[in-house]
Order: sequence, then C-alpha cells, then structure tokens
Amino acid sequence: MYNMLLTLLLIVSVLIIIAVLMQPAKTDNASSALSGGATELFSKQKPRGFEAFMQKVTAVLGVVFFALSLALVYISAH
Repeated sequence: MYNMLLTLLLIVSVLIIIAVLMQPAKTDNASSALSGGATELFSKQKPRGFEAFMQKVTAVLGVVFFALSLALVYISAH
C-alpha cells in the first residue's frame, strides 16, 4: 500500500510540473512598473479556454498531491 501511494505521489508530482510549465506566461516587465499600472486595468480578466483549464488541472493535482502526502504520513506513522 505504501509503495503504491508513493508511486502515485511521484506521478502526480511530475504531472504538476508539466501542468505548471504548460500554463501561459504572464509577462510583467520593467516598463509596466514605470507606466503607473495603466496596463493592469485590463489584466484582471477572468481566464478562459486553455488557461482556465490548466488552472483547474493544476489546482486538482495540488489537492491530490496534498491528500497523497497526508495518506503517506498516516500510513508510515502506523
């Protein structure tokens, strides 16, 4: 049981890394700091399409990772 959970944890870890790397980059450079934040007016839009899907996948994988970690600690303690 412990080995199976550990294997699942490793797989989920790799999937989280892939999901984070696949998310589109939000570029903030030095010119946005000097412009007074005028570019932030339209940057707070709700993500749609692929970006929203990748955010949900990352969140779900994060919850699964946390649950598997807790399960491993519980099993190793008993």
